[in-house]
Amino acid sequence: MMRERHTTINKPLNNIRIVLINTQFPGNIGAVARAMKNMGLSRLYLVNPGCQLDKEAFIRATSATNILENVVTADTLSEVISDCHLVVGTSTRERGMSLPLLTARESGIKIALEAVHTQVALVFGQESSGMQSNDLQQCNYHAYIPANPDYSSLNLAAAVQTFCYEIFQACSAERSKLKNDAYQYPAIKDMEYFYAHLENVLRDVNFIVAQHPGQMMQRLRRLFNRARPDEKELNILRGILSAIEKKSDNKPF
Repeated sequence: MMRERHTTINKPLNNIRIVLINTQFPGNIGAVARAMKNMGLSRLYLVNPGCQLDKEAFIRATSATNILENVVTADTLSEVISDCHLVVGTSTRERGMSLPLLTARESGIKIALEAVHTQVALVFGQESSGMQSNDLQQCNYHAYIPANPDYSSLNLAAAVQTFCYEIFQACSAERSKLKNDAYQYPAIKDMEYFYAHLENVLRDVNFIVAQHPGQMMQRLRRLFNRARPDEKELNILRGILSAIEKKSDNKPF
């Protein structure tokens, strides 16, 4: 089960959580903690870890053992990101139905901007296989590190270090601009409510056929991730769906 340990926090770096999915080696977790602390980040989340935090993890963490001592664990990614307003998944692989792409530098700027006012998650997959498609589809963006195309794979700690460096640099630069330009986006859980509402309405009007659902909802998720509606726009969309339900004499969602 997930255990949380943070009160309300204001500094952008403290609103950012680093999420590791199914990490297999404790030394890698320790090295990630060290990389995080180098760049002022402290919130580490482990989703379904494949190992325990043993002596090796604490040795590799060096002076960042406090991050390991306060780690949050969860069974699923959805538990970790439900209250986040921005989720960036990292992967070197291109996907058939990819999300909007960001470089590490672009993601650092976007994360720094939104972390001024909201909770943000940066997600990394298992060492050997990276993020799975079903986990990546829960994210708003797909981020990658531009590297030598002949050998673009980085180890986990190096990848985390690169992204954390870009976040730190972005948070350090033009702080007043970050404060003034932040938008209010809905939390991931609110987007999930919208997707459930949308699917329900589309089934009711026979736009999605239960026997042949295909990839319609996956494509629609990609569309709305790309459009990135803010809170007011999401309320408009929910209102449209409710009006359709009322017109078709269906019960409200």
